[in-house]
Order: sequence, then C-alpha cells, then structure tokens
Amino acid sequence: MNSVVHDSPSNARLGRSGIDWPKALAFLERERQAFQLRHPRSAALADRANAHLLFGVPLHWMRDWGTPFALHLESAQGAVVTDVDGHALVDFCLGDTGAMFGHAPAPVQAALKRQAELGFTAMLATEDAALVAGALSERFGLPFWQFALSATDANRYVVRWLRAASGRNKLLVFNGCYHGTIEDVFVDLVQGVPTQRDSLLGQVHNLLEHTVVVEFNDLPALESALAQGDVACVLAEPAMTNIGMVLPDPGFWDAAQRLIQAHGAWLVMDETHTISTGPGGYCRAYGIQPDALVLGKPIAGGIPSAAYGMRAELAQRCVRAKAEAPPGHSGIGTTLTGNMLSMAAMRATLTEVMTPDAYNHMLPLAHQLAEGIRTVLAGRRLPWCVTELGARVEFQFCAEPPGNGQEAGGVLDAELEQLIHLGLLNRGVLITPFHNMMLVCPHTTEAHVQTLVEALADVLDQIVDGAR
Repeated sequence: MNSVVHDSPSNARLGRSGIDWPKALAFLERERQAFQLRHPRSAALADRANAHLLFGVPLHWMRDWGTPFALHLESAQGAVVTDVDGHALVDFCLGDTGAMFGHAPAPVQAALKRQAELGFTAMLATEDAALVAGALSERFGLPFWQFALSATDANRYVVRWLRAASGRNKLLVFNGCYHGTIEDVFVDLVQGVPTQRDSLLGQVHNLLEHTVVVEFNDLPALESALAQGDVACVLAEPAMTNIGMVLPDPGFWDAAQRLIQAHGAWLVMDETHTISTGPGGYCRAYGIQPDALVLGKPIAGGIPSAAYGMRAELAQRCVRAKAEAPPGHSGIGTTLTGNMLSMAAMRATLTEVMTPDAYNHMLPLAHQLAEGIRTVLAGRRLPWCVTELGARVEFQFCAEPPGNGQEAGGVLDAELEQLIHLGLLNRGVLITPFHNMMLVCPHTTEAHVQTLVEALADVLDQIVDGAR
C-alpha cells in the first residue's frame, strides 16, 4: 500500500484556510475506494510487482501519487496516457517535464526507428552529435557542449569541471533547490543554519564542507558567501521549480551575475525545468548570460539524455585541466554517454519538436489554464496563488507567490496535495505528484484545459468549507 494521508486538525496549516478538513478526509476515503474499484488490473500488477521490485515500482517516486497502489500505464501518446484498465487520462504531468513536448513525438519516433537499424551505441562519434552540438550552440548561445544521460549527471560533470578549472572547491546553491540527485546540492537552511538534508540516504561525508547555501533572491547573502573567495560556481535554476515555483525578483539576476563575476566564480544555469519558458529557455528570454548551462529530461523527447554547454574561455580551462591531470578516469562520463540512439532523438527533438511554433501553441494555452484556475480559486474564496513560467503553471497554498525556498517550503502540504491529486486522477486528469505543477504540451487542447479546470472545481467543491 502507498503512504496514507493521516488525519490532521481542521485548518491546522495556513493553506487549509477555507477547507473543511473532516469533509476533505471523508472525500479522500471515497476517492481511494473509487480508485480501487476502477483499477483492478493495476491492483493485480501492483501485487505482482511487490514480489520482485523494491517498493513495488521501478522507482520509489512512483508511489507518490496518493493512490492505494501504483497506477500502471498501457500507453502514452501526445497529451494523453491510458492506464492498463483502459482509462484515458489528460496528462498535465508529462513525466515531470520528461515529456514536456508530448509523449512519443512523431519525429522522435521516426528518428529512433531509423537509428535502431543502424545501431544503438558504440562509444564513437556520429554525425548527429556534431549537428546536435551546433544546434545547441545556436539556440543557447554557448559554443562548446558535452552530453550526459540525465541532468543529474550533467550537473555533476559541470561542477567537477568547474572545480578543476578554477582550483576552488566550493559550490553555492539556493535553499530548497533541486538539481537531480547530485549529492552536493542536498543542503538546506533550517532556521537560517546550513544543514545537510536528512532525507539523503547513505551519505557518508559532510556536504557542508564544500557546499554553501543561501536564500534565493537574497543578494546580500549571496555577496557575503561569494566574498570568501572559495566558491567555484553558483548552480541555480533561473526560477526555482521543485519546491513550488519561486520566480526571481526584478533585477535579481542582473545584480547576481555582477556579484558572481566580481568574485571570480562561474554561473551554471540548470534549465531542465525552465526550458518551459521558451525555445531558448529562461536565460535567452530574459537576457541572462550564464557561463555554463545544463539541459536534461525533454531534450531528447523523453529518451534518457542531457547536455551541458559552456563559454569558450571556460571550455579552454576545462581542456587544460584535463590535459594537465594524470592519465586515468576523470570521473566524467559513462560508457553510454552520447550514444547513437540518444543523439538521434536529440537531433529530432531540437530540429522538429522544440520549435517556436510549439511554444506559440503552449504558452497562450498555459496562460489560459492559469486564468481558469484563478477563477476557480476566487469563486471558492481560497487564498491560494497561481504562478506561471511559460508552459508551466502551479497553484500554491498561499495568497502571494513565495519569494524564496523557505517561504515556498513552508506552504507545502503533502496531505492536501495528494488528496487533490487523487481526486483529479479519478476525474481523468493527471498532474505532477510533487506539489501542484502542471505542464501544457504541443498536443494539449483547449478542451483538455477545460477538463482540468472543471475537475479541479469539482474536487474543491467537495472539500471547501461551505462550498456551493
């Protein structure tokens, strides 16, 4: 069984203002029973998986949906996934960004079929690799690129390169950040004190020795940390996305870039999620000029791939660091890095899927979704806000958008989130199980948006105090 939502005092949390909690718990029980009745084949497969899969799923995150047992899928196409019991779900999760441009895009399918006949991997270069690097350079404005199999790996490699190139050991991150599972970033501010995250399993060395953490949007704290002169690089998302969305204050990145440069550090932007902003990501849209940039998840249409690029001066330093190091494994790359199948998928995605036309469809539709949710919340007098980041939309359990990781984390409510998510799932809509994030893809339609808005209204009507 999945984790159970435990009873809590009515309105015990800030975001529950306006929620009738006993009514919400009764709703949750009905929804769990409805899910069980509607998904007998998923239940059978979950039982079967429990015999040999740790946690009963390929990855323990797949248990985070608030369902009585893991939902199992039959297929995923465009903006719709179909479970093994035959229920079609409008998908606004989209693989938590991995399928941001829709499930199984036709150009990527075609590229994979062609490449499958030519080979999967050989640890040798192909024409696709050169074409992909050129396309990335043109799109993001950084001349030199390398590849990885995930944004986690790409972030890990970039940090390793920049430590080697700078001779400095420390990494600076923002409180509440997420950059995959690179260990170095699992440091938070707890009541203002840097603290290694308790959830990190099996960590044996003290991350605080080499990782500095400050609040997002806090320029004085950033300057104070950089002034120590030992920070190799700042690793950040242009806007925080994984603790609930936190947008940068006006002028924050202009000032932050000046501080980073003045203190001899490098700026690495992780655009894995913020690529939702536009074809060139948040940095291109808002004039940020990073020294290095990381992309993962959607860059190959959902095929495991990632890429990282860097300025020419930084690339030269990295090449020199490698040349001056003793022979042996650099700790960078894997045997399957840059494999032929991934390169073919990435080429198709960059040239035929991640197009301006795709964004021209996605961005207005995402705004329409955000406005629809705002109307639903206002009509039920819920003091929640809606934040937009291009094709990404999120509603948060606070009246004003949070300004840093502490504020965003403070309004997270896993019990309320899972209750809402399960209600939406039972009404034919899937959103991301972590907080309340939604994505619009090129295959999403106005009818899909309306389905989500109406489903959310129905869920809220059954849990709001005095709902109409």
